[in-house]
Amino acid sequence: MTKLSVNINKIATLRNARGGNMPNVVQVAKDVQKFGAQGITIHPRPDQRHIRYDDVYDLKPIVTTEYNIEGNPIKKFVDMVLEVKPTQVTLVPDAEDAITSNAGWDTIKHKDYLAELISEFKNNGIRTSIFVDPNLDMIEGAANTGTDRIELYTEAFAEGFVKNNKAAIQPYVDCAHLAHQLDLGINAGHDLSLKNIRYFKENVPHLQEVSIGHALICEAIYEGLDAVIQQYLTKLK
Repeated sequence: MTKLSVNINKIATLRNARGGNMPNVVQVAKDVQKFGAQGITIHPRPDQRHIRYDDVYDLKPIVTTEYNIEGNPIKKFVDMVLEVKPTQVTLVPDAEDAITSNAGWDTIKHKDYLAELISEFKNNGIRTSIFVDPNLDMIEGAANTGTDRIELYTEAFAEGFVKNNKAAIQPYVDCAHLAHQLDLGINAGHDLSLKNIRYFKENVPHLQEVSIGHALICEAIYEGLDAVIQQYLTKLK
């Protein structure tokens, strides 16, 4: 079964819009795990417009599954990750003013930079993952950095799925085969939803984990968090 890690950034966005502590990010993380999710993902950004740096520390003692922290490895982020020591750190090259992640790493151009970061994280017992586009050269480049896993950026798949699902999935299938040959673990995320997750899971081999936030929270507004998580878990079996 592919693991489901729920990104709770949107819960923090809703909280921050009103001030105070409702909805409570820590309580939602507890509930998400109680409902069966196998991980919690957060993506703190420098402007703290959703997940705040304080949240990162508050969540640490209550995440009993896998704790995945995503972000651009600026110094503040790196220092925080080394202090908190999550299960996994996912390195994402998003600009400080980006609304959401919109591209993977150039793992060839930034090989030395990534390799140095990854070595430090792994020496501290933190599993590493690199956010990458579905490009075979970038997969091979990722392997050369020493990372444990890659996270396939799935926006292109989500956009193409409704038009031609076979064409949309093929680059991800090819990348997954190559990543597995190179002993890289395979994660995926971005715009995956209840509409496309089963097809992605059934066609992309060796898929270990998906991180889903925006779509899952939107779906939960109508159906409830518990019910939506159960549907994802069923489709990922």
